[in-house]
This record gives sequence, C-alpha cells and structure tokens, in this order.
Amino acid sequence: QVQLVESGGGLVQTGGSLRLSCAASGRTDRTKPIGWFRQAPGKEPEFVAAIRWRDGNTYYADSAKGRFAIFRDSPKNTLYLRMDRLNPEDTAVYYCAASQLVSLNPDGYGYWGQGTQVTVSS
Repeated sequence: QVQLVESGGGLVQTGGSLRLSCAASGRTDRTKPIGWFRQAPGKEPEFVAAIRWRDGNTYYADSAKGRFAIFRDSPKNTLYLRMDRLNPEDTAVYYCAASQLVSLNPDGYGYWGQGTQVTVSS
C-alpha cells in the first residue's frame, strides 16, 4: 500500500502562483508519486503532468505547458507541482497519483491522494 498526502492548494487571484506537494509513504520502493490530475465540477478527471521518477523526464498537458512544472524530491518521496500564471479555468481539485510507470490515463494509477482544492478568482 502507498499513502499519498497532498497539500498546497488554496485561493489565488488570476495570474498568481501555487505550489502543490504530494508526500508518499508506505511501500514506495517501486511505486512512486509521479502524476498530477485535476477534476473540475461536472467534468471528467484531466491529466495535468507526470514525471518519470528514475530520470526526471516530464510530460505535460497542453494546458499546463509553459505554466506548470512538475518535479520530485527523491530522498523525500515527494512530488511537487509548481503552477504559475493561474487562471479561472485552472480551478479544480488536484490529485496526486502513484504508479510504477508513467501514464497519461488515470486508469494507469493505482494509488491516489485525497485531493487539494485550487480556486482561481477572476
């Protein structure tokens, strides 16, 4: 089992920034926190970004490119998502997800955090 705890969400104005964190614990020898997804009210979960743990190779949704940055702290088993130039369309619950392999599909992840709310006011 892997436990994921997210933090860092909140209310921010358009153009502002936030940094989300996801701390992993439990059996993290192979399963790592490597993906961020988000879900807005009434919408399907949406891929945001992912990182390949062993070499740091990153993957971004088009909506995140140039504004968001995913990175990890390997010794701490912690995943981060730095979000800049936020806009109201970024408002959603953001989830961290863990897996052994990178996937852009939420079905590729076996472990999820509880989510952290990000609200961007106009």
